[in-house]
Amino acid sequence: MTDNAELVTAFTELYGTAPEGVWAAPGRVNLIGEYTDFNDGFVMPLALPHTARAAVARRTDGELRLHSTDVPGGVVQLRVDELAPHSGHGWAAYPAGVVWALREAGHQVTGADIQLTSTVPTGAGLSSSAALEVVTALALNDLFELGLSASELAVLAQRAENAFVGVPCGVMDQMASACCTDGHALHLDTRDLTQRQVPFDLAAHGLRLLVVDTRVKHALGDGAYAERRAGCEAGARALGIGTLRDLPYDGLDAALDTLAESGADESVVRYVRHVVNDNARVEQVIALLDAGDVRAAGPVLTAGHVSLRDDLRVSCPELDLVVSAANAAGALGARMTGGGFGGSAIVLVEEADADAVTKSVLEAFTSAGYATPGVFPAVPSAGARRTG
Repeated sequence: MTDNAELVTAFTELYGTAPEGVWAAPGRVNLIGEYTDFNDGFVMPLALPHTARAAVARRTDGELRLHSTDVPGGVVQLRVDELAPHSGHGWAAYPAGVVWALREAGHQVTGADIQLTSTVPTGAGLSSSAALEVVTALALNDLFELGLSASELAVLAQRAENAFVGVPCGVMDQMASACCTDGHALHLDTRDLTQRQVPFDLAAHGLRLLVVDTRVKHALGDGAYAERRAGCEAGARALGIGTLRDLPYDGLDAALDTLAESGADESVVRYVRHVVNDNARVEQVIALLDAGDVRAAGPVLTAGHVSLRDDLRVSCPELDLVVSAANAAGALGARMTGGGFGGSAIVLVEEADADAVTKSVLEAFTSAGYATPGVFPAVPSAGARRTG
């Protein structure tokens, strides 16, 4: 659906009355800082122009009716007082989980009719689920006059995904969708949710950030993400610290020696090394952006990919091929973004080289016998907002 008018018409035809408003919340790419958010670390996402949009009207009878123009099937009808974690509902679990989280937090949400549509690619590591959660949370916050801040809505949306859907994600995706601003990357400290909008005007520097969607679908609920989270927590326990955020970069080598001597699983050693190094990479990229040296961030992105590939082991052949083909064709740097096991990579290129790099990546995929990836520019865009 291309605009609000179409969405309003679809809502009205489906529910027999007009919605009270339309809201939008974006997907995101993460520039640097991966698997750091559930370790109280640093991340640096930016919002995409791609959004989930919701036309919504309040109900007072305890009914929650959900429909998506993107998923085959009819309206999902639920009772707000019967919502329970891990009860299924497929895609509808994401908005339903937000209603559950709001009510669990004591907010009087008495039902709603919701019509959703989204341009955020699903399964691409671009946070399509967080966009659904945040757009639902913002709409209900406005309609029920709950008075919650963008950060508070993000935390409730994360709780919906953790406790209701059952995916142990950190808070980055929801915070990016709720709080990013146009033309900026969001430097987020996931420990205390302090944030800084860092200017990220690529066009002014003659640069472009490409997103390459490998079309390889990943499912974070399959245990691999949870296993890495558990490994990071085991590493922190073995080191006697609260979270890996508490391990300073200059203490990493000694900590890795301690873990090895204590008989920690070698995977735990690798996970600890990745998280501490990636926190340092976030700080490195911010220093470069503040100094106006955006190009120098390229090699930091590539170093981040190597760490995700070798230490965290969440890459896949298609993601590795994007990075190697892009860099061989003259990109400034590239890395997988998001949870991995498929999904998308980002590529930092000179504006003048963007077409040639894209062509090289597409040719590499054809030669390898892979499906043709989707390629589009990541334009730092606005976070969640009311649009109608």
